[in-house]
Amino acid sequence: MPTLGADMEDALLLEWRVAPGDAVARGAVACVVETQKGAIDVENWEAGTIARLLAQPGERIAVGTPIAVLAQEEEDWQSVAAEHEAKATVPPAAAASTDRAGAASVPPAAGPAARAAAAATRVPRSSPAARRRAAELGIDLQALAARSDGEIISLADVEAAASAGAAGGSAVEKAGAAAAEPAAGTSPPAEDSMRTAIAAAMSRSNREIPHYHVSAEIDIDAAWRRLEAYNRDRPIAQRVLFAALAMQAVAGALRDVPELNGRYVDGALHRATSVHVGVVTSLRGGGVVIPTVHDADRLSLSGWMEALREVVTRARQGRLRSSDLADSTITVTNLSDSGADDVHGLIYPPQVALVGLGRIAPRPVVGDDGEIVARRTIRVTLAGDHRASDGLAGARFLSALRERLGRAETTE
Repeated sequence: MPTLGADMEDALLLEWRVAPGDAVARGAVACVVETQKGAIDVENWEAGTIARLLAQPGERIAVGTPIAVLAQEEEDWQSVAAEHEAKATVPPAAAASTDRAGAASVPPAAGPAARAAAAATRVPRSSPAARRRAAELGIDLQALAARSDGEIISLADVEAAASAGAAGGSAVEKAGAAAAEPAAGTSPPAEDSMRTAIAAAMSRSNREIPHYHVSAEIDIDAAWRRLEAYNRDRPIAQRVLFAALAMQAVAGALRDVPELNGRYVDGALHRATSVHVGVVTSLRGGGVVIPTVHDADRLSLSGWMEALREVVTRARQGRLRSSDLADSTITVTNLSDSGADDVHGLIYPPQVALVGLGRIAPRPVVGDDGEIVARRTIRVTLAGDHRASDGLAGARFLSALRERLGRAETTE
């Protein structure tokens, strides 16, 4: 199960689009899963033949759990399936093995004391985010597991236990009561689930990332006129919006300031070798998703427009693919049409920067001859992670963006 967001813990398998024996190409849809962001098509990352399906529709599966076995193109898929099934079948008399939670299990012949010791050391079934947060807050996952009825402990369960503990009384009991609050067989509305996911990611951002913010007002009047000339003789369906021109300039500026393009993982900045831009997209039913435009620094202007149109359409039609939600190295939020002059955003972890595009409007500008004239400008903000860069890097990025928009080319 791939991760499809910073704080995704698991997903519900809705349906398989493949069966054992099917040859699959890289990028073909293997299954459909449901997350807090909606139904997502999960694609194959490699070509091969489906040997075995390890999960059934209706199962909720934690991130990182294998869901299928893929035979490589040169392998016999039936042999791969048989070999995997044999490995998965553990004889009763076998030596201690590893269970799904990653803990040692004890053979049935072991005595009660040995089995009790093994149970005490077993890591409860929990998401990675839940385990990290429990360690930070000193929450006993074993105690939470006793109340979980076998369900995977989530980040929300840990936060609820922490809140209950802060209010007094038994954290475990109150967390269990909070979990039991919804009526049996019901689930929160999709919009509520999405808001919960957004809140979790932004809470993590506020908690972990030392933000700094820089901003600039950029004169785009010349670029705007060039874009109008570019679109003048084109059919409406082939015209390019200013958003595509701005995104292309952002991707290019990131090549100039690479310390803003990457991820902060395990206490270190990992710079990305390519620019993959996550585009904040509002949904008609409420909430947002952040599909990714890959290799954004290599796209032409019309290529950027096509990529934007495709990911936004898939997002709003609920047809996102797993590749749409993977690998983004920076996020851009564009509120230029919303009436907001400035956007001061929060970084989407584990990224290290976020670009905000505000409203385009005629504003007073001092011209080259010293006269005050009205020209179209856009206000751009950058949120940066002080662990990876500082305000000087942010200022260099805005300077590079101003220079690129000032000479924005609209030819292919």
